[in-house]
Amino acid sequence: MSASASNGTVISALRARANFGRILDDVDSQGRSLVIEKRGTPRAVLMSLREYVKLAAPEPEILKIIGEDAKRKGTNLLSSRQIDRVIKAARAQRKKRPC
Repeated sequence: MSASASNGTVISALRARANFGRILDDVDSQGRSLVIEKRGTPRAVLMSLREYVKLAAPEPEILKIIGEDAKRKGTNLLSSRQIDRVIKAARAQRKKRPC
């Protein structure tokens, strides 16, 4: 890995491509994230799956609150097709409103 990646969080796309296996192992084992840049411009972030899940998944308490609210409103019984229809109708209503 490059000196900048081991001391910071930036690595070039060329170095990432040439050392991808080792970088992937480092990201996973050390729980670090790397910014991958191409020609000096940040283009992507490589992070461990564990860190990604922390960012992407709501906390269990939030999920519990959402689930209880859905049961209270009866929305937990809607099918995907019904949800799609509700979204489509809401979008159509929004388009009809003057700005």
